[in-house]
Amino acid sequence: MEKKGQNPDTDIPMVGKSPCVRITGITAEMNLTLVTEFFLIAFTEYPEWALPLFLLFLFMYLITLLGNLGMIILIRLDHRLHIPMYFLLSHLSFMDICYSSVTVPQMLAMLLEHGAALSYTRCAIQFFLFTFFGSIDCYLLALMAYDRYLAVCQPLLYVTIMTQQTRLSLVTGAYVAGLFSALVRTVSAFTLSFCGANEIDFIFCDLPPLLKLACGESYTQEVVIVVFAIFVIPASMVVILVSYLFIIVAIVRMPSAGSRAKTFSTCTSHLTAVSLFFGTLIFMYLRGNSGQSSEKNQVVSVLYTGVIPMLNPLIYSLRNKEVKEALRKFLNRVKLS
Repeated sequence: MEKKGQNPDTDIPMVGKSPCVRITGITAEMNLTLVTEFFLIAFTEYPEWALPLFLLFLFMYLITLLGNLGMIILIRLDHRLHIPMYFLLSHLSFMDICYSSVTVPQMLAMLLEHGAALSYTRCAIQFFLFTFFGSIDCYLLALMAYDRYLAVCQPLLYVTIMTQQTRLSLVTGAYVAGLFSALVRTVSAFTLSFCGANEIDFIFCDLPPLLKLACGESYTQEVVIVVFAIFVIPASMVVILVSYLFIIVAIVRMPSAGSRAKTFSTCTSHLTAVSLFFGTLIFMYLRGNSGQSSEKNQVVSVLYTGVIPMLNPLIYSLRNKEVKEALRKFLNRVKLS
């Protein structure tokens, strides 16, 4: 007797009219078809825009590399920037280079070739690296908010609390937490079952488009993925919001308007970076999947993979007096040499 829900010829479990393929990345159980690659098809419906978008994204990527690398070098060279805030900023710039490099070069190749094929392993590695670097970015922004809280609300204890050892411990903790989160999310995502065509209408192997391909029993994996999304994004936002709540209270209690304006100006760059980064992440990951526009998702993904890493060094260099002064001194030194 044939079992309900099975194809009598192939004995492959059926979901609707599409065979449900269990991907292991290396082997397939029994006679199941092995899925060896995913196809990225973002922007392929507009071939006439391929070259203009390629040039635009290439320009943005070069600015991202030059701006963030320049920020790291500037912080290392100028002793006035050897303080906790800029130590954290240098790591943020490094993370921006890393997670932008995970996605943008592939996006450029996809525009030239009108699509891209990724092996299962390469897709999993890309997802892991992007999750790893993106999680660390969230943690670093939260640590920078905590640093601003100490500087404004605990100025007399700031130097004794934010020692070099403390800074190294905090950053190491961010890296370890990012690694653990990326490992768990990647294992959970890539033990899902995928059905039908493996086309991803996105610029890289990210979680929302992968979940659209999932079929069968995936409740446990999705719960783990959501829990870690809640742990990374909202938890970081809670630290940021609480820190700035105390900062605002401290600023309001300052006697003079000049002191209030000067203190708040030290936080505006960080607030701008936080608003841009977390705003796009919330739009992408903490909303329902129903009714999502793939074009809108692609635009948002370009924002947090290409635009925001490019803007961060500009935001901090244009809004921070210390960075502008260090940059002016560096350029004068270059001219004299």
